[in-house]
Amino acid sequence: MRFPSFDEAEQLKAAWTDKYVRVKPGFPQYQRFEGKVGRVVTVNYGGKAIVDFADGAWYDLPAANDYLELVSDEDAKGKYDATANSAQKLPVRQG
Repeated sequence: MRFPSFDEAEQLKAAWTDKYVRVKPGFPQYQRFEGKVGRVVTVNYGGKAIVDFADGAWYDLPAANDYLELVSDEDAKGKYDATANSAQKLPVRQG
């Protein structure tokens, strides 16, 4: 994957940010994410989607249709728990 220009990175950010995604099968390096639904927090200027799989960490995955597939909001319901991560304005886990 080549490094995107500033405008291309902005287009990727607009297309992927706040979308629910699933990693497509066939990539051994991303096998641990198969079947999981995540939310794209943002896209960095390297063209990587920063994905939250509600496990307390964020992962940078290529922001491309070759790697990620969009999941509708209805399909993501029950498979993604937004309260399970630390990326909240007021996380319930803080005392």
